[in-house]
Amino acid sequence: MALLALDAQAALLPYALPVFGVGLALFTWVASLVGRPLLMMATFAIFAINCAIDYAAIRWLRSRPERQADGRLRTTIHLVGGVMWAAAVGQVAAFALHSGPLAAPLLMLAVGGAAACLFFTSPLLISLLVVGPVAVAGPLIVLRLDPMHQDLTTIAVSFLALAFALALIVNRILRRQFALAIEREQLAAERTASLRRVEHLAESKSNLIATLSHEIRDGLTGVTHVLAAAAGGGGRAAPSREQMTAALDAARALIDVLNTTLDSETAEAGRLVVSPRLFDIARTAEDLVLAHRPAAQAKGLEIALHVEDEATAAGAALADPARARQILAALIGNAVKYTVRGRIEVRLRRLDRGRLRLEVADTGPGLSHDELRLAFAPFERVERTAAGLPGAGLGLSLARRLAQLMDGVVGAHSAVGVGSCFWFDCPFDPEGRAAAEPGAAEEAALAEPPQGLRVLLADDDALDAVMVRAVLEQLGHQVVQAHDVRRALSLAGVCDFDLVVLDGGLPNQGAAEAMRAIRTGGGGNAEAPIIAMIDGDADEARTCQDAGADAVLRKPMTVASVARAISEAVAARRPGAREAA
Repeated sequence: MALLALDAQAALLPYALPVFGVGLALFTWVASLVGRPLLMMATFAIFAINCAIDYAAIRWLRSRPERQADGRLRTTIHLVGGVMWAAAVGQVAAFALHSGPLAAPLLMLAVGGAAACLFFTSPLLISLLVVGPVAVAGPLIVLRLDPMHQDLTTIAVSFLALAFALALIVNRILRRQFALAIEREQLAAERTASLRRVEHLAESKSNLIATLSHEIRDGLTGVTHVLAAAAGGGGRAAPSREQMTAALDAARALIDVLNTTLDSETAEAGRLVVSPRLFDIARTAEDLVLAHRPAAQAKGLEIALHVEDEATAAGAALADPARARQILAALIGNAVKYTVRGRIEVRLRRLDRGRLRLEVADTGPGLSHDELRLAFAPFERVERTAAGLPGAGLGLSLARRLAQLMDGVVGAHSAVGVGSCFWFDCPFDPEGRAAAEPGAAEEAALAEPPQGLRVLLADDDALDAVMVRAVLEQLGHQVVQAHDVRRALSLAGVCDFDLVVLDGGLPNQGAAEAMRAIRTGGGGNAEAPIIAMIDGDADEARTCQDAGADAVLRKPMTVASVARAISEAVAARRPGAREAA
């Protein structure tokens, strides 16, 4: 509000000069009749100096836009200029002293000048309260010193009091207008921000639809053809192993596109949360190199990992292990995907400023400066290098966002026809130690869960049920499937099961009710391990655990995650575990 008041007061300055100019002309005419030339010249000099200084200060301020937002500096300039004009009014009043019969008109000119000061300082309250009394003091003091102008003193006091009251009223009105102006600006800013969010949402939706219509539709079409042939719907022989492998690769690529798209949208909305901690980034890089080596060897590429001694001698990386793995997987995966011949080197080294850098260098086609900028843009792909390859154009942009959330940096340098080097910098704690990884015995226990269990599966989604049943049977279990809660409770009442798997998203809190009914229903299933399948919501997981679930299995699930959940649920129902709980 203070800046608006300063703007309003500055807007009145061009009008102040004519007002004081007219007053100065009247003063010159009257003063010439008094016959005191030296004092009149001094008054002229004060007016000229005040005008020059005030004009120079305002012009200097306007020539520096960066100073316009400095309210303290602008207030100081306005106060100094106002006090100087008030001093000029006092000089006119002093000239009127001992001016004989012409003292009255000169004093009235001084009173008029004081009233003008009150008016022109009314937009800014502090200026009115400081400059106003100084401007009023000169004429009133001179009137009190001259006993021959008592009647004029009463009139001047009344007039100046009324002018001061009117100035306060103007200030109050202007402050209300300033408040409305600020509110209007805030509403306009909010409207602009809302429009930008809507435009961004529309653009994101358009990009998402384009990705779905191109990458996912084409991939699903290929998978559908292979599955139709496998089901005998094509009227031809069953698909070959190569066709099934291609369909499986396409399905995995589609899952990667969907996961990357969802993570990107979550990060864009500011809802992506990271949990940095100390971890062994060298081991993560080694695991990823081993995971990508078969794909690299299939293309005739050499892939190697080089770790400097300083990077592993002491300390540990500080980042979210899962998100750091996601970044590194994107960098190494891109190198394998786009490199046609040559080699890929993954290098881990320590920087001088307490940070680690993992570089992925390849002998691929390389990128120009503009192509490199495009590669990091969401939903953008470099057609020269990405033609015929699946992807949504989100891997690098998501990697950069994830790195920023962890106080890290993802960057690259590249040369066309030579290759590229993408790197990920993350904080490094020289004194820290990575969290202990699961021991060999724990990994073996999770890798070899119990087999031959009789499992009750309840899921109202046919596709999810088929996938979970296939995984359970792949792990060597016998599955009895129920399509709703009522059927699941009916089966639990007549059969004993070694394991119960329920979809946590069953309608009407069905999963929670079924778990409580099984736990309180007695019989052999009361102590059976229960696994709740959820979509990843924390409240849903807490509800299922409160209802009696021993383990939570988040979707999308894999064979490893199902095996781990079975091991956790069975271990939670062992006598020793129940007593400890």
